[in-house]
Amino acid sequence: MTTNIQSVHFDADKKLIEFANEKMNKLKTFHDGLINGEVIMRLDKSSNSENKVAEIKILAKGQELFSKKQSASFEESIDLACEALKTQIKKHKEKQAGAKINIDDI
Repeated sequence: MTTNIQSVHFDADKKLIEFANEKMNKLKTFHDGLINGEVIMRLDKSSNSENKVAEIKILAKGQELFSKKQSASFEESIDLACEALKTQIKKHKEKQAGAKINIDDI
């Protein structure tokens, strides 16, 4: 899976980019049909401390998966978004397996 990481209106440091890459690579272990991933990190304009937003989009075979999370740190936002995507990936994989089973029954 190819991963593209963007930081909007700030420069992400090397550790943050490595963290995002590590989390995206872990998602590959749940499904081998993941094609492309995109991580967008940006600062929200709100004045509260939970203004770090991570949006993750993954292109899988036959479907696009998306998660957007906001928290006090980019690491936490990325972690929460990846957890949500992990659930989506598992459901997508189950749907694909179910579809294959139904086709074989015919």
